[in-house]
Amino acid sequence: MEPQLEHTVADGVATVVISNPAKRNAMTAAMWRALPPLLDGLAADRAVRALVLTGAGPTFCAGADISSLRAPGPDEDPRSLAVDAEEALAAFPKPTLAAVRGHCVGGGCQLAAACDLRFAEEGASFGITPARLGIVYASSSTRRLTALVGPATAKYLLFSGELIDTARALRTGLVDEVLPVGDLDKRVAGFTRVLAARSQLTQAAAKEFANGRTDRDAYWNEQARASGDTAEGVTAFLERRAPHFDWSASG
Repeated sequence: MEPQLEHTVADGVATVVISNPAKRNAMTAAMWRALPPLLDGLAADRAVRALVLTGAGPTFCAGADISSLRAPGPDEDPRSLAVDAEEALAAFPKPTLAAVRGHCVGGGCQLAAACDLRFAEEGASFGITPARLGIVYASSSTRRLTALVGPATAKYLLFSGELIDTARALRTGLVDEVLPVGDLDKRVAGFTRVLAARSQLTQAAAKEFANGRTDRDAYWNEQARASGDTAEGVTAFLERRAPHFDWSASG
């Protein structure tokens, strides 16, 4: 099977699967290039209300396929491919969740860190490994990792290139939940159903604010006034029914 990014959309949730089983789902140059336009298409799809990123089979992603990065396209810096993909994932306007099994290493951990949330199966391992290759980790990626886990853990991961287990990943904030073996898919499906049922207006504004943007308060206040989501949420609460929110991050 050719290395590829597979995707499906069901019940408001897009699932993107990193599929390169022969190399533990390592990302080839073509896969890095394919991720931003794939995300653009899913972001524009009004049927998509949340996104799950995961790996095929028993592992998430073992990083970049180094052999494929030795022959990039013309005028292309192979290191920028991962950063471009990471930034596209971080900018996705709807909630994103990485569902992690097995190895989540290097570029794989970079992608997981760019998601809003990370749920992991017990036994998964995490690492950021540029120090093993003499690579300068991108400043944007370093800042995102540091914001997520704090300076001490970011330095531990980047200085050593060592892998950490799910217990340490949970303790340091690298993952949000750790599930017993066999329970990850059920938990992710249940949680993303919750995300898909909530107000995209609330989620999109909260995502920007949590990511540090400070110049859009007036914009979001206007969106709230015009959307009708608040009125619908209050009415649904009083009528004891599920709300039907209309505002969409897809425009």
